[in-house]
Amino acid sequence: MATDELLHRALELLGDDPLSVEAIQRVTDPGALAESMTIAEVAELLDVSAHTLRYYERAGLVEVSRDALGHRVYDPAAVRRLVFLTRMRLSGMPMRDLQHYIALADAGDDTVPERLDMLIEHRDTLRRRIRELTLSLAATEFKIATYGGRAAPDAVDAESSE
Repeated sequence: MATDELLHRALELLGDDPLSVEAIQRVTDPGALAESMTIAEVAELLDVSAHTLRYYERAGLVEVSRDALGHRVYDPAAVRRLVFLTRMRLSGMPMRDLQHYIALADAGDDTVPERLDMLIEHRDTLRRRIRELTLSLAATEFKIATYGGRAAPDAVDAESSE
């Protein structure tokens, strides 16, 4: 399942409530993942390169066992962690923050308050960036309309259906 398919599945599960924690938990349900996956399968699932997965392992962000031939074998817990890591990197979380977060997570439940603080701060940063990007999109749409273009893709769809 490529990232687009995973995202589509997640959005379907989320329905009208895009921030539903329960829906996100269903997407990462251990029963939904294979017992073990190869590096190529995980790379395809997450739409990242095998190099990226090896980098996360070298950086100490994920532990991966090896089979008798020395090939990486990703269990569901490693895949779930990689889903989190790739989403956090995509959202702009710096590697040093991810490394700190994972070190806290590996240290146990006593670190939950600090992890929560980190995630709240990251969420606030994301919300600020989304507002800034929304304003940038509006400015871009305005300029497109100024030059006589159609500002929103919806306008093209509406015209073609007439």
